Amino acid sequence: MAGTFELYSDSSGGHRFRLKAGNGEIIASSESYSSKSAALAGIESVRRNAADAEVIES
Repeated sequence: MAGTFELYSDSSGGHRFRLKAGNGEIIASSESYSSKSAALAGIESVRRNAADAEVIES
């Protein structure tokens, strides 16, 4: 099963998303966005940029 993005409102009225693996485990979570459209733009950014992201050890 593919991963899913879960969009939700936080306790302060902001909008956040989490990325869940196919087994339901949360593998990433976002900052709080001031609007739903900004959170959706954050999801699109992750979709565009994560596939080819380089792994850097520090």
